[in-house]
Amino acid sequence: MCEIFAMSSRFEENISTSLDEFSRHGGSTSDHKDGWGIAFYEKGDVHLIREVQAASASSYLEFIRNREFNSKTFICHIRKATQGEVTLRNTHPFVREMSGKMHVFAHNGKLAAFDQEQKLSGRFQPVGESDSEFSFCYLLDALAPLWQSGSVPELGKRMDVISQFAKKIRSYGPANFIYADGDALFVHGHERMQADGKIAPPGLFKLCRFCQSEKSPSTAKTELQNSGSKVQQVSLFASVPLSGEEWTRMESGELLAIRDGRVIMEENSSGDRETCHQATALLSAPE
Repeated sequence: MCEIFAMSSRFEENISTSLDEFSRHGGSTSDHKDGWGIAFYEKGDVHLIREVQAASASSYLEFIRNREFNSKTFICHIRKATQGEVTLRNTHPFVREMSGKMHVFAHNGKLAAFDQEQKLSGRFQPVGESDSEFSFCYLLDALAPLWQSGSVPELGKRMDVISQFAKKIRSYGPANFIYADGDALFVHGHERMQADGKIAPPGLFKLCRFCQSEKSPSTAKTELQNSGSKVQQVSLFASVPLSGEEWTRMESGELLAIRDGRVIMEENSSGDRETCHQATALLSAPE
């Protein structure tokens, strides 16, 4: 089964350390060797790098390391093919434009017969044959009415649609996914194949980090001058922990909305939702 990984941060970061460990799972320490990809935002647009060969043997990854790309949002995927040929068109992440925003999606699991039993409007169509890309197009169809005004819809309304989508695809199989719409990162944990060969939770793990930045990006200078803070906040999500730190298991059916490295809205497996507020103590931490 595939693996996914995402990062959201308050200030732009690079993910070289986590990406190194993640890429080793792509054909070196595990058998996820049927392609890999990474998408990350830059000033409203998205860099998308995908490759059919195993991540552990990729020269593209060396290019990414040497360039030290920085972003506030990264989404990565390594593939073990279960549906569709091992080709570029079936390689995650998938990207589409809607209402002037770049939308990115990656999925881990197998949604048996979802693409046969559900219909698409025709506005968004898959390029490949994977159930994952079909489900992404289905999600965009559901979200499109909210985006038709051209402005970013209210977060709660987006969560309503994404929550219903998550509930629907959970009935078809493992439904771990990461979705970004240029404003927020949405992460849904479900279940995946475990070491004993059984399909069970957790489908994803999460980790939050706080650290003191040595220097801040120029885009954040005004905010830092006002707050007197250089505290970086980073949230990481992965199919399996990528470091020796204490990663937390996501509940089956847990859905999170993240912006600038912090969870801003969360929904538990029972459907109860909470809007989260960042502690002012963190923002005013001394340099």
